[in-house]
Amino acid sequence: QVQLVESGGGLVQAGGSLRLSCAASGRTVNRYHMGWFRQAPGKEREFVARIDRSGSSTYYTDSVKGRFTISRDNAKNLVYLQMNSLKPEDTAVYYCAARSTDRPLYDYWGQGTQVTVSS
Repeated sequence: QVQLVESGGGLVQAGGSLRLSCAASGRTVNRYHMGWFRQAPGKEREFVARIDRSGSSTYYTDSVKGRFTISRDNAKNLVYLQMNSLKPEDTAVYYCAARSTDRPLYDYWGQGTQVTVSS
C-alpha cells in the first residue's frame, strides 16, 4: 500500500553528520507510523528510531539518543533521520519502514541506504 525509498547515505568522517530521507509514494505517509532500522556488517537488523503519524511522539534506541533525531513532513510525504556526532559503529545499511496503525509489526520496507563512518 506504500512504497518507500531511502536516500542521503554516504561516507563521512567520525563526528560528522548526515540526514537520511525516506520518500513515500501515493500521498499515504500520514496513514502510518514510521521507523528507521539499520543492519551493520555481520549483524542482524536493529531498531533505531520511530515516530507516530502526527510526529508528536518519538522513541530511540539508547545508542543513538542525543545524537539522532527522527522527524516527518507529512505534507511532503517525507520522513527524516538526522544523524549527528556519527561514530564508526553507526556504519550500516539504514532502512525506512512503515506500519499501519492497526498492525503490530512493520509491514513495508525500503531497500536501504548505505552509511559509512570512517575513523
